[in-house]
Amino acid sequence: MRLFCSALLYLALSLGANTAMATDIATLESLREGDMKKLVFHAEPQPTGTAAFELADGAGTATLADYRGKYILLNFWATWCAPCRKEMPMLSALQDEYGGDDFQVLTLATGRNSPVGIQKFFDEIGVANLPRHQDPKQALAREMAVLGLPITVILNPEGQEIARLRGDADWNSDSAHEILDALVNDTTD
Repeated sequence: MRLFCSALLYLALSLGANTAMATDIATLESLREGDMKKLVFHAEPQPTGTAAFELADGAGTATLADYRGKYILLNFWATWCAPCRKEMPMLSALQDEYGGDDFQVLTLATGRNSPVGIQKFFDEIGVANLPRHQDPKQALAREMAVLGLPITVILNPEGQEIARLRGDADWNSDSAHEILDALVNDTTD
């Protein structure tokens, strides 16, 4: 009987947690307008890739696990990508506004992008506050099924993928800011 009661309590708590998650997703989805309609929230958090990527300026390597503890807006991009050139200053503005203990924009140049070319790209568009990390062999991009660029993925503080946007987007929009406010400030609870 005790085992049955424990199982019943576990089931009730699980259902309650799933209901709360569905409400959170529904709330976040209701904030999507314009380009943010392309932001797809997953019903359940998804695992991310574990491949190491190169840190800027030859400072070693890292994995996404190194960024746990805060929301991460992970942007896969390339120097030859015209939509990336348009989008990157908006991501820089997000880092200025939201960056800190609870949120970080993480940019990852995937494929053949020389460090000199990445620095030139950032200099030309006036971005100085975003990392110039690289995934030169596309190991992480492949693990995360990144097809085409740019791809932006939102990771929760546990390091799981909770949403994905294919293509560029207007990250300066009211909708983008409302979504990030809801995530970072936990206003969906």
